[in-house]
Amino acid sequence: MSRPDSIQSRMRRMVVLCCGFMAAVLVVMLGLVLVHNSQYKRLLYNVTTASEFNQDFKETIDLKMYYYVIESRYSEGLPIQEVQDAQVLAKDLLGNTSQKDSLRAITSVLDLCENLEGKIYQIEKTQSYDQRQVQLENNIYVLTSLIQEYMYNYLYCESVQLNLLQQQIRRQTAAEILLTALLLAALILVLVRYSVHLSRSVTRPLVDLSRRAEDVIGGDLTVREPVCSETYEIRTLSEGMEQMIARINTQIEEITQKQESLRKAELALLQAQINPHFLYNTMDTIIWLIEADRPQAAVEMVSNLSEFFRHSLSRGEDIITLGEEEQHVRSYLQIQQVRYKDILDYTINIDPALGEARLPKLTLQPLVENALYHGIKAKRGKGCIYVTARAEGRDILLQITDDGAGMSPERLEELRRAMEMGKRVGFGLATVHERLRLLFGGPYGLSISSSPGVGTTVTVRIPRGEEREAET
Repeated sequence: MSRPDSIQSRMRRMVVLCCGFMAAVLVVMLGLVLVHNSQYKRLLYNVTTASEFNQDFKETIDLKMYYYVIESRYSEGLPIQEVQDAQVLAKDLLGNTSQKDSLRAITSVLDLCENLEGKIYQIEKTQSYDQRQVQLENNIYVLTSLIQEYMYNYLYCESVQLNLLQQQIRRQTAAEILLTALLLAALILVLVRYSVHLSRSVTRPLVDLSRRAEDVIGGDLTVREPVCSETYEIRTLSEGMEQMIARINTQIEEITQKQESLRKAELALLQAQINPHFLYNTMDTIIWLIEADRPQAAVEMVSNLSEFFRHSLSRGEDIITLGEEEQHVRSYLQIQQVRYKDILDYTINIDPALGEARLPKLTLQPLVENALYHGIKAKRGKGCIYVTARAEGRDILLQITDDGAGMSPERLEELRRAMEMGKRVGFGLATVHERLRLLFGGPYGLSISSSPGVGTTVTVRIPRGEEREAET
């Protein structure tokens, strides 16, 4: 499929078409006007000049020659200058004349003027009065009459030509106006059809695109073929919408898988919380306290167990505050301290200002339990678990530290690799790490440091609640 045109390019073509057509019409009309004007000015000049020539040429020449022949005291000499001026004027008219009859007439005038000049000089050389009279009558008067006659013929021909040109100009002007009107009507028709086509090519795809948007708003995220359009902008917009829908579907699938993974991880943690051995041992401790006539301690044990499971459920919420998670860990440690009072001490030091920070439930308790069973119990003698929290920039660092048995570098490296690969190793470590990564992204999760015989520290990095809301 060819690349669709943009609306701007199509509008530009329409403007160029209109301007080009109007410019062509104006150039043609201007050219015709200039040609007609040139012809009209030339003919008008010839007619005007010929009219002035005919006014007194014959009378002047005849009278001056008559006075010269009779040797009158009014004689001003031979009219040679007048004849030469007539020749100059005739040559000027000859250069501006193109019509055949007019050319013949003005050429005759020029020849007769030359002949007249010769006859004048002939009279000047004639001494006899009678012969001069004969030459005056037979040559001068005849030649001036012929010159006048031919000049009249020239004037008539040019006047007829001028009149014909005027009629031609009127007819051509009317034809030009009619042709221009027809061309303008044709142009308007073309523009109307082009505008209608352009409008339909824009509005119809826009209607389809609008309906597609309504379907998307209604929840239809099925990827379809882009709207067929001759307009580049609409085609691009439709393709972008379908690509966006495809990405939304992909993100929905990723979020669905992410939520499923979170549910599985949460279920695994809940199942770990309802550990039969933990519940059995706790109930056994409660029975022992009752038999030992320590009802108040038994009541506190039952209260701590109830508080522990209440925080485990958290009213069905996945995200709780750090303060609630602290109470959950405290309930757990109070229960375990009753059972392991000879080997377990603990310290919880969390800044109250961080109590409203949000984090997934069951984040700290599995790590504390891991510190107890794999750190403190594996150590000979009494140990302590430290739970702390501090702010670091936009993040919060939670640390669970024990001074238990620790682990070898090989075991530590194996545990780190297993956590990054998502393998279920250690009590709850991989599950907690995976949940934090799914919720907050790559920079967040668990980090572990440990030394044999010294202890282990698990650091939890989460974003501060006011900077970034945890996803549910």
